[in-house]
Amino acid sequence: MPDTDQPRPDSTRKAFRTPMVLAAVVLAAAIGFVGIYGIGGLTGNHSGDPTCRPAVDLAKKLAPLAHGEVAALTMASAPLKVPDLTFNDADGKPRKLSEWRGRTVLVNLWATWCVPCRKEMPALDQLQAKLGGPKFEVVAINIDTRDLDRPRNFLKDGNLTQLSYFHDAKAKVFQDLKAVGRALGMPTSVLVDGAGCEIATIAGPAEWASDDAVKLITAATGS
Repeated sequence: MPDTDQPRPDSTRKAFRTPMVLAAVVLAAAIGFVGIYGIGGLTGNHSGDPTCRPAVDLAKKLAPLAHGEVAALTMASAPLKVPDLTFNDADGKPRKLSEWRGRTVLVNLWATWCVPCRKEMPALDQLQAKLGGPKFEVVAINIDTRDLDRPRNFLKDGNLTQLSYFHDAKAKVFQDLKAVGRALGMPTSVLVDGAGCEIATIAGPAEWASDDAVKLITAATGS
């Protein structure tokens, strides 16, 4: 009778472990795939839209300009149609991002409870003063959900007069951008071309009034 309590030979143990190791590797790869592509590949994020290929080509051309004060910009590497965000203007009138078709737009989400947002707003106001016009606009959308007078007072007290006031008290614009993997925190900014396609995205603040930012956005508008 064989002694079943005896340890298996090393070769037998290795043969037994090999399928388990391979299974673990396959599982890890699958988890990694979901982690990397889950947002874009499983939620229907409008990626792969052929009309957005020119935006990706433009992003490649602009990449050398994404340095210094705008080094944190992530340039678009795959076609992405930005969701047609809906929000309200200063008069409470419903607006849609698609109303800005034909112009390059820097969409910025901000809130008064977000310290980096508050610090960034003067630079955005200056950027709008420098480049705002028929080819470009900063569309800064406030997502405060409480004390709705506070954002207006913040802009007034800071003498930030160049930015139009847009707001979304339900913060749905944040959720819409989050659904396509473009809103991971606050502030969030997305540079969008005239066809509504992503050129670049940044999670966090930037010095938008800097020479680096002005040069990049000027190039993005074709000026």
